Amino acid sequence: MSYWWFIPVIAGVSLFFTALLRRYALSRSLMDVPNERSSHSIATPRGGGVAIVVAFLLALAMLWLVDRLSSAHFFGIAGAGALVALIGFMDDHGHIAARWRLLGHFSGAAWVLYWLGGLPPIVVFGVNLELSWFGYLVGVFYLVWLLNLYNFMDGIDGIASVEAICACLGASLLYWLAGLDGLIWGPLLLAACVAGFLYWNFPPAKIFMGDAGSGFLGIVLGGLSLQAAWASAPMLWAWLILLGVFIVDATYTLFRRLLRGDKVYEAHRSHAYQFASRRFGKHLPITLAVGVINLFWLLPIALCVTHFGLDGLLGVALAYAPLIALAIKFRAGDLEAPAIGG
Repeated sequence: MSYWWFIPVIAGVSLFFTALLRRYALSRSLMDVPNERSSHSIATPRGGGVAIVVAFLLALAMLWLVDRLSSAHFFGIAGAGALVALIGFMDDHGHIAARWRLLGHFSGAAWVLYWLGGLPPIVVFGVNLELSWFGYLVGVFYLVWLLNLYNFMDGIDGIASVEAICACLGASLLYWLAGLDGLIWGPLLLAACVAGFLYWNFPPAKIFMGDAGSGFLGIVLGGLSLQAAWASAPMLWAWLILLGVFIVDATYTLFRRLLRGDKVYEAHRSHAYQFASRRFGKHLPITLAVGVINLFWLLPIALCVTHFGLDGLLGVALAYAPLIALAIKFRAGDLEAPAIGG
């Protein structure tokens, strides 16, 4: 039986639920009010990412019920995603101390790894590395960093949505070409959920994603990457390449701020994409540029890794080199200039 009809249906669920969340946020004055750390100038409803969470959890449940998703993958990814989203939702509506947020994030990451069987073997220059128990430690930090960097990078209109859609559709294409048809449904349906939300979040955004949505996307994308890596080792490298824009900007910025002694848990506007959006005076060119980089640079390199024998580590280095150059060009991690306007 074909289930392709479910893709537009789940996108419609996300689209409709985002509209309801926007109306709810406006009625309750749940607004993101601009301040000196903001990249926007108009008070905007927040929390729309909950639509992505609800729609994708429904999609995963459907896949599980029709035997298109194993119980381990369902409980692992859905459970961790729901936990991280709940933490983000509570933080969006109040404040949770950083230590408690991190405890929840590490718990979610450990949950994913428990159900997926840990970190899969990593192939480097043809050598198969079995990390055993150390793989769990590496995997936990990988997932926690991915979900937090996704939160850091959700700072201008549409950027987090475009990154997720590009990465998911790119991964789906790689799966299809590799004959891993059974894996396609997860990223494909996640892309549909995000697309429904993007209608409302595309520059100029009518609602923001919020921590519930961005953290959820980070942990789910990480879970999908590990799911794929267990089926084919090069797919882990492919996912690292596809997510390169966010990984490079967030990691480079973090290291520079750590070296300067900044309080890295405090909000800031010193990512490369934030400097770039201020330089161009708009969010749209930067959001579109992320899509172009993903489509015309990162996806072809990921394809070379999965299908044409390029070593994964070399592929990551090749993919990241110009991204690091862009981070330097746009002063990622620099001290922020005073905000102009609102």
